[in-house]
Amino acid sequence: MLTDRYPTRTERRLSMIPRRDPIVHSAKNKRDQGPLSEHHLQCFERDGFLWFENLFSSTPIMQGLLNNLASLEKFPGGVDSEQMIRDGDTGSLRSVFGVHEISKEFEALTKEKLILGMVRQILGSDVYIHQSRINAKPGFVGNGFNWHSDFETWHSEDGMPSMRALSVSLMLTDNTAFNGPLMLVPGSHEYHVPCQGLTPSGNWKQSLKNQKIGVPDEDSLETLINSGGISAPTGGAGSLLIFDCNTLHASQKNLSPWSRANAFFVFNSVENSLEAPYAGTIPRPEFLASRGSRVDFPQSRAKTSRPAANMG
Repeated sequence: MLTDRYPTRTERRLSMIPRRDPIVHSAKNKRDQGPLSEHHLQCFERDGFLWFENLFSSTPIMQGLLNNLASLEKFPGGVDSEQMIRDGDTGSLRSVFGVHEISKEFEALTKEKLILGMVRQILGSDVYIHQSRINAKPGFVGNGFNWHSDFETWHSEDGMPSMRALSVSLMLTDNTAFNGPLMLVPGSHEYHVPCQGLTPSGNWKQSLKNQKIGVPDEDSLETLINSGGISAPTGGAGSLLIFDCNTLHASQKNLSPWSRANAFFVFNSVENSLEAPYAGTIPRPEFLASRGSRVDFPQSRAKTSRPAANMG
């Protein structure tokens, strides 16, 4: 039987649990082995995320990604593929999963030296892609995403044992205050918020369209938001967000005419291999939770130039 340090999806409500894992996993004498400064690392430990405005805006990387973004609906599998998630209300494209496996441009981004250097520096190990996706919000009809911790889902439905994973999100379009930017709760990564309610079989088929199971209770949300506030980084295409797997986040509906699309790459430590789902369910598909495949990442940990960051 699995020892569960982060119980959730229970019939009765449980209280918040202080985090039982490090936030920056590199040993003290190796924290400087990467592109992030000590100040960056301290901000990540405090807030649970880092924001780099316009980091890749003027690079060839962005042009290739934008060309792919324009042809999302032409990806292999088409609109009937399980990896293509459509909004339950409007039918508009909501998410595309496994993008690094169906696009050479997005695969190349997972191997970008600056990104890999930051990820390895925080997680303190080599890494692999647990999940990749694009979340899209077309103008006027793009719906939002409810408050949640990614780790709560990855732990309960994928069997991720520890908080040793993070998301790297690249803005593929401008993220403004009006088109549903990602909202994060600074400091919320310090607490695991157990969610009430057993996990139905095949829950992912519904939760990817409108998540209802795995959503924190309002009292816990109010406590954490009153403590840390809400941050909604905005910036142009090419801006980069890195956030801890346990940082609470959400986004509102896009009521503007300007589409919003962000790419997400989830890096998990090779020392944090998935186990059986802690919710007692059947493991989710490989495109949601990789259990065996490993991206052939460059092994060099050589230092790269440090990015300037707008961390608010």
